Amino acid sequence: MPDKPSVLFVCVHNAGRSQMAAGWLTHLAGDRIEVRSAGSAPAEQINPVAVEAMAEVGVDITAAQPKILTTEAVQDSDVVITMGCGDACPIFPGKRYEDWKLDDPAGQDIEAVRAIRDEIKARVGKLIADLLPT
Repeated sequence: MPDKPSVLFVCVHNAGRSQMAAGWLTHLAGDRIEVRSAGSAPAEQINPVAVEAMAEVGVDITAAQPKILTTEAVQDSDVVITMGCGDACPIFPGKRYEDWKLDDPAGQDIEAVRAIRDEIKARVGKLIADLLPT
């Protein structure tokens, strides 16, 4: 693995789960890990409830924009984490793939999105510990 590992978070709309995960990884790992996120069918904008839930814990994802998943993004990443996008993600040999089973925050109230946010934080914490051994 290179000096700086790279992680790609993928969900369908790139508007909730993957954006919260990217926000957490950037917030918790700083510049020690390269962070990407994308969607197989990106939404027009990030889920405002996801933005609000992250803001409550001091993580600002307002500048993030949903992006289309590209083959290049997968090729350029060491770890690819999917969140409910099924078979839409291209598979390349030698990459590490994980599928995180998380509820979709789309259409959920702030209470439900807080629970998803906290689950993502726990998983991102484990990922950082795995990628950046002390």
